[in-house]
Amino acid sequence: MLEFINIHRIKNFLIAIVAIILGVTIFLGFQTQTNSFSLEFQAKQAISMNAAMMNNKPTVLEFYSTWCTSCKAMSSNLAKFKEEYSKTINFVMLNVDNNKWLPDILHYQINGIPYFVFMDYQNNIVAQTIGEQPFDVMKANLEALDKNKKLPYTYITGKNSNFSATIQTSSDSPLSHGYKPSNQSLK
Repeated sequence: MLEFINIHRIKNFLIAIVAIILGVTIFLGFQTQTNSFSLEFQAKQAISMNAAMMNNKPTVLEFYSTWCTSCKAMSSNLAKFKEEYSKTINFVMLNVDNNKWLPDILHYQINGIPYFVFMDYQNNIVAQTIGEQPFDVMKANLEALDKNKKLPYTYITGKNSNFSATIQTSSDSPLSHGYKPSNQSLK
């Protein structure tokens, strides 16, 4: 009888150990999957704008924000695309909330996010899309970009978050050049 109790204890102990290992494995698996799809993680892994413009590969500029629901909705698909195409296509992520990218936001006339600018091997703009793009549409565009062909889906508008870049200056700032607005109309 004592032998039966010891075998039962050992069996329960092994089941508990296996359950703990399985639970930790599942937890870490979900953490890794979630983190790799997050915009913050992808931004940390993205190539810099300078490196992308100098390495003779086609480039996708992705203008995004962490508060953008459409950007978040696309993040898992984009993580898969980045994994699949990162050897042949640059993926540059530009957070519209970072003033560092304001010149680029103005240059590309970003008025909603997510916003994608597709550039060929010579950094020429070949297409632009705005809004949440379906998986098949984005895949077809990336396939064409990778093969230096015309992109099948361009200037497409999907579900997006509105964004407008604003520059706040006072009338005494160096940007005003001494101009002070007047409420008087011209005669």
